[in-house]
Amino acid sequence: MAVLEKIRVKFGIFISVVIALALLSFIIDPNTISQVASTMSSKYRVGKIDGNSVSYQDFENELNYQNRIFEYMYRRNANTDQEMEYVRNMAWKTFVDRYMFLANAKKAGIQVGESELVNLTSGDMVSPVMAQIFVDETGAFSTEMLDSYIKNMQYDQTGQAEMFWQYLQKTITTDQYYTKYNSLFTASDFVNPLMMTNEIAENNNSVNVEFVMVPYGYQRDTTITVSNSEIRAYYKEHKKLYRQTASRDIEYVVFEVKPSQTDISDANEKVVKVYDEFASTDNVKNFLMKNSDRQYTDEWYRKGELRTVSQDIDNFVFDKSSKVNAVSQVLTKDNTFYVARVMDSAMVPDSVFVKGILLQGVQTDLADSLMNVLRTGKDNFENVAAQYSALNAPQGGVPGDYGWLTKNTMFPGMESVFTARMNSLYVIDTQYGKHIVKVTDRSEPVLKKKVAVLEKEALPSGNTINEYYVKANELATKADGKYDNFKSAAEESGLAILTRNNLREGDETVGSVNDRTKEISKWAFDAREGKVSNVLNINNDYYVVAALKKIHKDGYAPIADVASGIQSILYNQKLGEKKTAEVAAKIAGLDSMEAIADTLGTTVSTREGISFSSYMNQGLDPKFIGAVCAAEVGVISAPLNGNIGVYVYKVLSHDTGSSFTEDDVRSRAAQMSYYSTQSLLPVMMQDAGVEDNRARFY
Repeated sequence: MAVLEKIRVKFGIFISVVIALALLSFIIDPNTISQVASTMSSKYRVGKIDGNSVSYQDFENELNYQNRIFEYMYRRNANTDQEMEYVRNMAWKTFVDRYMFLANAKKAGIQVGESELVNLTSGDMVSPVMAQIFVDETGAFSTEMLDSYIKNMQYDQTGQAEMFWQYLQKTITTDQYYTKYNSLFTASDFVNPLMMTNEIAENNNSVNVEFVMVPYGYQRDTTITVSNSEIRAYYKEHKKLYRQTASRDIEYVVFEVKPSQTDISDANEKVVKVYDEFASTDNVKNFLMKNSDRQYTDEWYRKGELRTVSQDIDNFVFDKSSKVNAVSQVLTKDNTFYVARVMDSAMVPDSVFVKGILLQGVQTDLADSLMNVLRTGKDNFENVAAQYSALNAPQGGVPGDYGWLTKNTMFPGMESVFTARMNSLYVIDTQYGKHIVKVTDRSEPVLKKKVAVLEKEALPSGNTINEYYVKANELATKADGKYDNFKSAAEESGLAILTRNNLREGDETVGSVNDRTKEISKWAFDAREGKVSNVLNINNDYYVVAALKKIHKDGYAPIADVASGIQSILYNQKLGEKKTAEVAAKIAGLDSMEAIADTLGTTVSTREGISFSSYMNQGLDPKFIGAVCAAEVGVISAPLNGNIGVYVYKVLSHDTGSSFTEDDVRSRAAQMSYYSTQSLLPVMMQDAGVEDNRARFY
């Protein structure tokens, strides 16, 4: 009894929990508990790959790593939407490779050994990844640059050089797995001599034919019926064709926020008010920082380059009468007002070849001492560059070479190299550090000008924005979350209701709303069918009120959703069979094309040079083309059930040409091989049940 009492005291809570769980499982379906647990666990899951879950934290860690790689490679953070999307895709690809592709490649017996990796990085079979990074001024792979990078990694206290080197090795290894795996398909997809001979003969065969065609017409044949059982049978047999990804059908009303006439007048007035000051100020940069939407850049423009801002500005700046300090009148384009001022004019090259040494975090006296070394000629530029800055030098040239720089590839702050004296040494400060530079070559100089542009866009004021919001909110309020109310309220107010079917999670385009519309898809995937949203704010440019019409779940489309399409397919099949049988009965016993045409109430048509190799370009029924190319000469065919009508034909002759050659066979084989390799990953991902939920988080 004492032992039982001790068990009761110590394990009383545990036993109570067990009993409670047992009672709960008796009351609630275990499948329900499992589904709830699954939902909770997947809520914070970025994806799932072949049974491996990718948590939000795991993905964030990889994303941070890929951001560091991007920053090291391009010397800046990923800032634009496109760059951030690129980095996220690279992070996702890492998990796809790790959990799916590399596992499949290794199952296929593929390996990449250490000695092979050495050859890929520095040996006789250098990887394209390496060949694109460590290049000399001619664009060729440079073992000297690679050796210098590896040798100087030990001096990089930040560890970034070592991190990038490890990244390169991993990338090269994965790339080699892809190369080998794809070669299993490309190397085995060959055309033997017999296949080549047959394909050339078949594709050089052209046909001259006469035929009659009885079109099916557009009037529906009420005697033809398609039963529900036939639809179900077709669906079952072709179910794989009806696989779908999760999507939503929505209806929505858009309120595009545009500046009012008052807003436009106010923007014009602001420009006119500061016009004289802009024309006379000695500090244009500070003036534009305070008064303009466009800031001043120390950039040289050639004729035509300012058209992206305004054609009128480009015309003014490069007019012969526009000297330095010339100021344009107020120019207008799409509710934006401009005034241009010519700041400088010179003959400037489009590109310059620059030798440079990047000194990060060093004192001015070190830069001065290096300048003295270079001026005295005690050591050449390349040796000094290799000694002090091989790791920090821009990629794309050997140590000491920044290479050919253009306006688009220039480091911010280094624009002065365009007008620098040839072969003279300069110290230039940029956000990356001090640069010792020397221009050693340049393209032919052309007339260019520096231009300051005072720009003021007419934007919707607070009052204008509020007016649009009030209109959108009025619709949402009247709808009260119900579709019927939404429909009647929109019609009552004369608002256009737009439709977007198959909206996918994360889609960023919804009709004319083509920027950052994830707010709409996020709402649609969280809402119940038939519900209406509150006002959705899209980047402060649009207000949207949406109604969720239909939910399409991931998997196979329900038969009810595709029944009408299947019904049409089966109807057309039965119509073709019926029309073909009718034609066969009418022409039975006739032995000339003219008699057949008379009986069918049509005429005989003739077509020459029909070729199976290019049927897509001939405007004929593909079934008809395939049939006549294989038919015997002089034999009247049985009625052919085509796509658009019933055909009866007689081949007059087969002509053999020589236009389709061995090169065409190889080209087609290469194209088919390319298609097969492009489909490998999608097929793998479908087989692995890949779930990509990134749109829920980013």
